[in-house]
Amino acid sequence: MRLVVALAACAAALCGRESAQAFDFFGLWSSEDSSPPVSPTAISYSVAVDVAGDDRGIRNAVTDASSLYRLRKDAPPDGEALARRAAGDFVPVIDALWGAGYYNATVTISLGAASLTVASSDVAAFARAAESYRNRAVAPVAIRVDPGPLFRLRTIRVVNVAGAEFSQDELPPRIVGLKPGDPAVASALRAAETRIIDWFRNQGRPLAKVQSIAPVVDHAAEVMDVTVATDPGPVATFGEATMTGPESFDPGIARSFLYIQPGDPYSPRALQDARTSIRQIPAVGGVRITEGTALDAYGRLPYQIDVEDRLPYAVGGSAQYSTTNGPAGQVYWEERNVFGGAEQLRLQADIFYAPPWYVVAPNVQDFSIHDLGGRLSASFLKPALWDTRNDLLINALGERVSSAGAGFFGYEAEDFDGTVALRRRFSQYFSVQAGFEGQTGTATDVLGKVDYTLVGVPLSVTYDSTDNKLDPTRGFRVTASAAGFPTFLGSSLDLVQAKARASAYYALDADQRFVLAGRIGLGAMGGPALDEIPANWLFYAGGGGSVRGYAFNSLGPTGLFDAVIGGRSLFEASAELRVRVNDTIGIVPFFDAGNAFASTFPDFSSPLYSSVGLGLRYFTAVGPIRLDVAFPLERHAGNGPVAVYFSIGQAF
Repeated sequence: MRLVVALAACAAALCGRESAQAFDFFGLWSSEDSSPPVSPTAISYSVAVDVAGDDRGIRNAVTDASSLYRLRKDAPPDGEALARRAAGDFVPVIDALWGAGYYNATVTISLGAASLTVASSDVAAFARAAESYRNRAVAPVAIRVDPGPLFRLRTIRVVNVAGAEFSQDELPPRIVGLKPGDPAVASALRAAETRIIDWFRNQGRPLAKVQSIAPVVDHAAEVMDVTVATDPGPVATFGEATMTGPESFDPGIARSFLYIQPGDPYSPRALQDARTSIRQIPAVGGVRITEGTALDAYGRLPYQIDVEDRLPYAVGGSAQYSTTNGPAGQVYWEERNVFGGAEQLRLQADIFYAPPWYVVAPNVQDFSIHDLGGRLSASFLKPALWDTRNDLLINALGERVSSAGAGFFGYEAEDFDGTVALRRRFSQYFSVQAGFEGQTGTATDVLGKVDYTLVGVPLSVTYDSTDNKLDPTRGFRVTASAAGFPTFLGSSLDLVQAKARASAYYALDADQRFVLAGRIGLGAMGGPALDEIPANWLFYAGGGGSVRGYAFNSLGPTGLFDAVIGGRSLFEASAELRVRVNDTIGIVPFFDAGNAFASTFPDFSSPLYSSVGLGLRYFTAVGPIRLDVAFPLERHAGNGPVAVYFSIGQAF
């Protein structure tokens, strides 16, 4: 690196400026602020911005607004063109300073002895000064700014179309967000305008608008009085929806995922939910909703939904490695419009490390092909059967899995499973599913080997009113399922299993920077004795989606050699305080607790394992990236003093 710099410096000394630039390695060593070379056909110039008080924010505002600065690498042909360019800077630069709250600012643009101000602009003298630099040197243009004092707001009035101020019930002061003494900056006024419009729209007024923002500046007192004239518009309901697209399947399928009915109260949240709901269709690539600009004769708001088609095929794969679970890989193929009715078919193959149940600490040297597990799965979805809100789901899989190898005895299982189910969508929040399932396989753990066949009817209910799938700040989720596998249907044992999981989210402040989140999970199983139930059907706790700090499936009743054998019931609970430090960073202290129990229902006289930890969140457009560090509070086989988890989305 030092040799290259020395060569460039030598070239500059021996060959002159132009030769040095030719030796500049394609601009790698040039400065962003360098000026064009002096020339007989153009006036090359540099720009220095000098702000009194050396305020970096003001300097950035000036350079962003200045065409002199922005076009400094584009040398004008003569001095008059440079002078006109400089004179044209006053309006945008002063406008930028006013927008930043400096209404007594002064700006001077000078070149040698020639100078331009708002009050006195001798363009001819400035042009002659610029011409004196032609083919001789770079003209040193200086922009000097004295911003003066920062103006403050004195009064803020928000009035309706009749000129009367809104009451606090009609428009709470926290929505306006402006108070006397705040800096009189344009960005704050624009933000207040957005909040006011959003407030009235959320009150069912889709045509709300700010008609004008009238600032009155008192230059002597260095304050501003602001009057915001707002037209809330009428309360309205939804009208008819016009749907454009999709092209590759019946639009009636997309319409079945629209739960807004004509006459429903207008709500921006309903439109957002509609967009999210239609996007659930695998064959849909994008959804755009455009609101009407006027109400119809019945006081309803018409709107248009544009649905875009998605690419019909997808192929993907992934690979990963874990110090506890070893290597793993996945490939899949997906078709999103199989028969022209937005049907989805997905074929997937997974391969992973799956040693025998009795292997606690795997040895790489002893690894064999028999230590690999895998899963082949196929899923088929037919949405909106006959343009109704009923969906057909068919799933099949065959797998060989193991929970051993992470520092504790586990189980291994081989099974084949098939499910046919019908899902009824009552709204974008609530759905019920019922079907028929059959599974046959072999499961082995410290209690022995169980060959089994299960045939039964699973039922499930889902409710989700959260505002965001990956980072919710309000609402709650509930998923509950129950399945019965009686012998009269062909099962080898009478088995009943029920599971439920619920989570709730509550923002402590209006800006949703402090969110309380809680989760609880329950499981219960009735029927045969513990040693007669296949190990892969028992309940286990521990892991990133359960009790963090403990290895996956490492918590539950134990048998010989302290081997985890799973339980017939489960209890899990988590609590988090999600603190958003700024727009991109958040921290999350959390507490987890749980265990699996040998009894049919959770036995709280038995111990609960718990952990504490701290998470870091990095917020992206896709969702938060999660890094959690958890510390188990009780010693347990297979667990160290700390565990780290990394994923996309919140923990629950």
